[in-house]
Amino acid sequence: MQSSNRLLDDLAKMANGALSAAAGARQELEQFMQQRLERFMNEKGWVSREEFGAVRDMARKSREEQETLAARLSELEARMAKPRALTRKPATTAGRRKTPSPHKPTSDSKP
Repeated sequence: MQSSNRLLDDLAKMANGALSAAAGARQELEQFMQQRLERFMNEKGWVSREEFGAVRDMARKSREEQETLAARLSELEARMAKPRALTRKPATTAGRRKTPSPHKPTSDSKP
């Protein structure tokens, strides 16, 4: 009986070693495939999901800022389009004194 237990123990150890070797080979194969896939994607100019998400968020933010600036520009253009008479005070002549022009002869002077 002793020898059969020893034989079973040896078989169990051998199977366990084979399974752990297979698991290690599987892990190495997964790493190799991951590296090949990443290299292929880089060569084709493809980006990862994280990079794509980051660029999409930046584009969304830029679009929102552009829309805000466009609305602000429209408001400023509308203000500029109002008639100048509404924005300036009219000039009055009530407080001014008329002075004769130095180049024009007055009626008092004799030629």
